[in-house]
Amino acid sequence: MAEAWLFELVKGIGKLFLNPLLYWAVILVVLSGISRVKKERSNFGIKVFDVFAEWQNTWRISLVSGLVVSVVCLGLGVIFSYETVILLSLVSIVLSVALKFTYLSPSYTIGITFLLLLFIPLLTDEIPFIHGNDLFSAVNFTGLALLLGLLLLVEGIQVNHVNRNESFPELVMSKRGKWVGQHHLKKMSIIPFFVLIPSGAITPFASFWPTISIGADSYSLLLVPFLLGFDHIVKGHPPYQAKRKLATSIGMLGVLVLLLAVGSLVITWLSLTAVIIAILGREYIRYKHQVYDNKSNPYFHMEKNGLKVLGVIPGSPADQVGVLTGETIYKVNGQRVNQVADFYRALQTSGAYFKMDVIDDGGEIRFVQHAFYQHDHHELGILFAKEKYRLSERKRNKDSNVKQE
Repeated sequence: MAEAWLFELVKGIGKLFLNPLLYWAVILVVLSGISRVKKERSNFGIKVFDVFAEWQNTWRISLVSGLVVSVVCLGLGVIFSYETVILLSLVSIVLSVALKFTYLSPSYTIGITFLLLLFIPLLTDEIPFIHGNDLFSAVNFTGLALLLGLLLLVEGIQVNHVNRNESFPELVMSKRGKWVGQHHLKKMSIIPFFVLIPSGAITPFASFWPTISIGADSYSLLLVPFLLGFDHIVKGHPPYQAKRKLATSIGMLGVLVLLLAVGSLVITWLSLTAVIIAILGREYIRYKHQVYDNKSNPYFHMEKNGLKVLGVIPGSPADQVGVLTGETIYKVNGQRVNQVADFYRALQTSGAYFKMDVIDDGGEIRFVQHAFYQHDHHELGILFAKEKYRLSERKRNKDSNVKQE
């Protein structure tokens, strides 16, 4: 028995590389990162985050989550057909083909896959050359609902795990015609987990296993790469506050869906209820966040008492001294700063070191200083809500041409 499991384990890992979703995930994160970097250069005149930033700091949670999901699925004997796994991969690719992560929540990917598997047999009955084909007849709906609940919990954990300086800043025009800042709470990860597939060298080792079966007699292991992502715009609140509310809501939805999925072991139709609640609930969470955020005034805007930090470039001096997104720069080298121009002028007075007074979340002032040699704000690494760099460059070039004429 142990040799059979080991043999199927090796084969299951090898089959991972036959799944097109694995390669699409790499293409997706690269193209999405390139698009973001172009926008950062247009907004701030510099690349803020690495191309792979949407993928960074997700692997630990992904691997641990994948291990937990694997233990649950294999322990219960959750069996999926190859057609189910392939369809789930295709749905994930279609939902992310626009290079956006908004619909990569398991509520959408697994939910839509569930509904397609539910209705495809009804549609194929009307097609003569497909009628009678049992390609999608062996579907484990209870297993899909259980997987959906588990991965919703993982999504909530991933949202809550986004560090304060990891959300992606950008500049937008407010309703009053002023440039303000907003953030994207945005990540993408691959959750690798094992499931059982019909036919193979593994045979049942107990009368109660597999618990959630589709009628097969022997099984093999398959390592499935699940693509999980999210993207929420935050403009009216600090991103770290918004992520906590989103993570809590998604986690509570995951618990509810998981309870219904467990109930479907006894009452089969509860699996469909779980999927419908997952889709509608996730859409409601997204809608509620958007409405709540839009009701508030822009959080990142020019103030009379200092400069609000829109973003911090990773690895920069500001990042090293612990300046956080959402804090306020009150003084630079002893000089009060209320405008971005004031900030840059104050920096010119520094020698080998710069010193700043920073107002934290509690309204307390702390002092930070660091070596500063280049007298260049990009080297300092702090971003503010001001006019887009590209527009400023155009104005400077236009003014320069007028002077030359």
